[in-house]
Amino acid sequence: MSPALASLVKRVRPAGVILFARNIVSAEQTYKLLKDCQAQVSVPLFRCVDLEGGKVDRLRNVIGPAPSPSEVFALGNRGLFRKHGRAIGENCRALGFNVDFAPAVDLAFEASRSVMNSRLVSDDPRKTVLYAREFLAGLRAAGVLGCGKHFPGLGEGNLDSHHDLPVIQKSLKKMWSEDLAPYRALRREFPFVMVSHAAYPQVTREKTPASLSRKWITEVLRNKIGYRGLIASDDMEMGGVLAAAPIEQAAVEHIRAGGDLCLICHKEEFVNRAYEELVRSAERDPRFARRVRESTKRVLAFKKKTKSLARWAKAPTNDVVDRLSRKLWEFGEQVRLGGL
Repeated sequence: MSPALASLVKRVRPAGVILFARNIVSAEQTYKLLKDCQAQVSVPLFRCVDLEGGKVDRLRNVIGPAPSPSEVFALGNRGLFRKHGRAIGENCRALGFNVDFAPAVDLAFEASRSVMNSRLVSDDPRKTVLYAREFLAGLRAAGVLGCGKHFPGLGEGNLDSHHDLPVIQKSLKKMWSEDLAPYRALRREFPFVMVSHAAYPQVTREKTPASLSRKWITEVLRNKIGYRGLIASDDMEMGGVLAAAPIEQAAVEHIRAGGDLCLICHKEEFVNRAYEELVRSAERDPRFARRVRESTKRVLAFKKKTKSLARWAKAPTNDVVDRLSRKLWEFGEQVRLGGL
């Protein structure tokens, strides 16, 4: 860990950190980096990674490739759905992670096929719930927290929100029975829900991304669905949200809309700008300060009751990595051979 990164973590005191493939060189190095981050703050960090299997797999070069959700789901075996989550969770835990931003519960409609592809399992919300529930249980058994994403649903989006703002023309009534069904069914099982940077003008009457929308975050997710866990934005550096607001304004608007956590995943400058504007806005706006305190209280209460966050696996040895790699390969072969 560089002195500059240590200073940043100590000053900002984030709720968590997230690593990507660019940060992950080896199992030992990753574990030590996460340990060093934790040493800068007193409260247990959310030590996060995106690992769905298939296209989204940050540990591919360290432990090996995990099968994609669609490959596992195609076998129709609930035991394998859970085993998928367990295998991914064990790999995350061994390297020091305690949160995996998975599974994606967007519905696999034709419109999003070119963007989401093997990340999604079905256009049927009931089947999506079945897979997600088992995957989450597998993660949980490994001591890792999962996350439902990308609320309220990217299944009808044909643009990649990493680069553009998807505009999805769909009514709330139709979304309630389709895209929102997984969030309704799993509202007590998702530790986190991640909000997308897509716009839904038939619902909000404007092209504001859901991640900045009080209508979506507070009125629909908190009040109508009754979700009580933690709400995170997708990466605030994505084109889909920066097209609507600069980074500091986007961070403030996400919290103002009812979000608890802002993901800022690349530039140190953006972390600083967002942090400083959040502090300034809270100092000059009593109403916003109350909103910040509400989320701070929710995050700290969540951390206090979730004992697994403070637990660490032993530092990964070469033997541990080899064993995990072999186990993951065997699972991949089981999936490839049709669940035999």
